[in-house]
Amino acid sequence: MTSSIVISGPPAVGKTTVAKGLAKEFNLQYLSGGDVLKEMAKERGFNSDGDDWWDTEEGMKFLNQREQNSEFDKNLDKKLTDLFNQGGMVITSYTLPWLIDTGVKIWLDASHESSTQRMQSRDNMSSENAYEITKTRFDKNKALYKKLYGFNFGEDKDVFDVIINTDNLNANQVIDVTAETVRKLI
Repeated sequence: MTSSIVISGPPAVGKTTVAKGLAKEFNLQYLSGGDVLKEMAKERGFNSDGDDWWDTEEGMKFLNQREQNSEFDKNLDKKLTDLFNQGGMVITSYTLPWLIDTGVKIWLDASHESSTQRMQSRDNMSSENAYEITKTRFDKNKALYKKLYGFNFGEDKDVFDVIINTDNLNANQVIDVTAETVRKLI
């Protein structure tokens, strides 16, 4: 397989887990758009270590900086687009599906309650905290991408090859359904 796959969806829906599973299944390289953005944050003096960094006060502070300076996201998206177009990648990204014309584009969908439960167990936090963080991240990112690119994150889904609702599936089931979908599309 020489084309690339992009996985998108709301916060805490399982994008990383599915992307890593697909990378293994199809012998592709995995790249997290969020990890690249965390490296950019590190270059700006943030301590962006840890999988749950985005959910911290410092992660939210960086998100606020991104709202003020679109260069972070534009540079990230240029880099991800170039890597995606080289082929052989599975990339998680909020924006890439709207910026590319090739490859396989997958939206993982879930209710806010499901994302909250996933974050709560993944990051060992209260239900209230998880709910507020996932809602804030989603709303802020949606506003940011509308301002930057003009699309409605979470609503404008016509760019996707497939939309998979993950509410009643465990991680392995989502990977299986997604892999079967990719096989049909390539």
